[in-house]
Amino acid sequence: MVDELEVVLRHGGRFLAHWPNLSVQMTTFPESVVLLADDRTPVGTADKFTVHTDHTPLHLAFSCHVRNTAGQVLVTRRALSKKTWPGVWTNTFCGHPGPDESFEDAIARRASRELGITVRDVESVLPDFRYRAVDASGIVENEVCPVFRAVTDDVPAPADDEVAEYAWVSEDELRASVTGAPFAWSPWLGWQLAETERAGLRITP
Repeated sequence: MVDELEVVLRHGGRFLAHWPNLSVQMTTFPESVVLLADDRTPVGTADKFTVHTDHTPLHLAFSCHVRNTAGQVLVTRRALSKKTWPGVWTNTFCGHPGPDESFEDAIARRASRELGITVRDVESVLPDFRYRAVDASGIVENEVCPVFRAVTDDVPAPADDEVAEYAWVSEDELRASVTGAPFAWSPWLGWQLAETERAGLRITP
């Protein structure tokens, strides 16, 4: 009889083991991001877990705002263990498409990984959004970050290493909160909301 068995499962970027009486070792696999020139053309790849420094190169990302059928937007508070902006409230989730991965596939992967949800009706909101922000620790985010919206019918089951808590709010409540207490929210969310307002767009159509 085997007393210990090392099991590594990978499912949508989230590592799960559900068998009792097994010794399980979780292993992290490399995840690449796409590096970009200033004109937004791809110039290579880098390891996601080492690319974010005080001189982060420009790279490709995305932001997604998920709503339910009642029209409420799902907002999340970043886990305290996050390398950048820990404990800060933000949009539903962000991520990085891998080389040769579509935005739709990357969005589905991160929705499952971070929140345990499936999404549908993925739509582009701000296809040209780009930003640079510096965390209090000095780490830089430097991203071409198209913004999307999507719909879910699921109850979130957040991953503890990604999300500390979540809430469903109306878009008007979200905009009022970000305007009234911008320090509590990620800078990119504030900029996204400002850009959509200038363009006469809504996160929830």
